[in-house]
Amino acid sequence: MVMVYETMLMLSVLFAATLPFYALLEQRHALYRRDDLQYWLFLVLGIYFCWFWRHGGQTLAMKTWRIRLLTREGSALSLKHAALRYVGAWLWFLPGLAAARYLHAEGWMLVLFPALNMALWILAVFLHPDRQFLHDRLAGTRLVRLPPVKAADQSAGPA
Repeated sequence: MVMVYETMLMLSVLFAATLPFYALLEQRHALYRRDDLQYWLFLVLGIYFCWFWRHGGQTLAMKTWRIRLLTREGSALSLKHAALRYVGAWLWFLPGLAAARYLHAEGWMLVLFPALNMALWILAVFLHPDRQFLHDRLAGTRLVRLPPVKAADQSAGPA
């Protein structure tokens, strides 16, 4: 569920980053400078995630679901840890997309290759005793669930 919520937030970040790109470069056609736009959005998302992970260990979605990102030792992330995790997280998608492109996939195969990639990535969690994703192991990070927030004692009302 965190990934679904995170995706909704990322779409708004990407929209906000795309608008000035188009305006500053006077973009008139969607395919013009498409590669530059992809690099720009990759950088924007990297800044978004690295900043939140370095400042409190949580994105907005992670705060909602009470999940924090720490180093393997339990400390706050350095820029190196955050950047490695961000780049490593792209392994959820890139190998499947690269396979689809290499094999000249068309139609439903364009969805199948990345979906299989994601399924294998998710199944790899079961190879680790703490159920950590491969990109967390590569970056030296781990996700921890925070304890639930206790509601204020309602029995102690104003006297």
